Amino acid sequence: MDGRVPAALVEETGRWTFGVEPLPEAADTAARLRRVAGLVLALERPDPALDELLGALDRAERALSRRVPADPAPRVGPAADGDGRAYVDHSRHIGAFNACFPEYTIDVDGSRATGTVNFPVVYEGPPGLVHGGFLALFFDAAIQHHNCEVGEAGKTAGLELRYRRPTPLLTDLSFELTRTVEGTRIHSAGRLLSGDVVLCDARVDAARGQRSRLPAVSPRRVP
Repeated sequence: MDGRVPAALVEETGRWTFGVEPLPEAADTAARLRRVAGLVLALERPDPALDELLGALDRAERALSRRVPADPAPRVGPAADGDGRAYVDHSRHIGAFNACFPEYTIDVDGSRATGTVNFPVVYEGPPGLVHGGFLALFFDAAIQHHNCEVGEAGKTAGLELRYRRPTPLLTDLSFELTRTVEGTRIHSAGRLLSGDVVLCDARVDAARGQRSRLPAVSPRRVP
């Protein structure tokens, strides 16, 4: 081997993974960024603490920009030996390391999965309600998580949502997912609920991937 990671990193459980693990610090960073962003959005007036935050972010940006690859493209496939960045595995729990994605819990039982989600202020659209685009992002991520957990995933080919009721912020919600496989397609359906009330339905079609055809990905490089 030339130091590159095989196309698919498959654990004994049969999970489908692709890419490197996020840094442990990324999870703490993502959670803090979400919380602090929500607090900033709720401010009534300028505050010295915000000035301190902006100064700290400026310093961190300058320092980190000197430590990351200059090329922002991921080291995947033909570029696996290039000068870009390591690609972080997006198969599950993206919100745990990327503040732009929602966090959720999920319990997978074969073709079915259930879980919980609570959308903070940073996902607000109408007053007190979740922006519909974030619901689409949530379902796409959670359904892909389900597919990867059972070891059979692929690229999203279609995503359809029906908004039945407004989805409240800062509220513990539950969701249910089911999946079937027909030929080269994975069909998934999901429901987001508040108690027994269905807030949103989702349908996602994915093209079944073949692990043998996944491109190689580069590991993180030792300085």
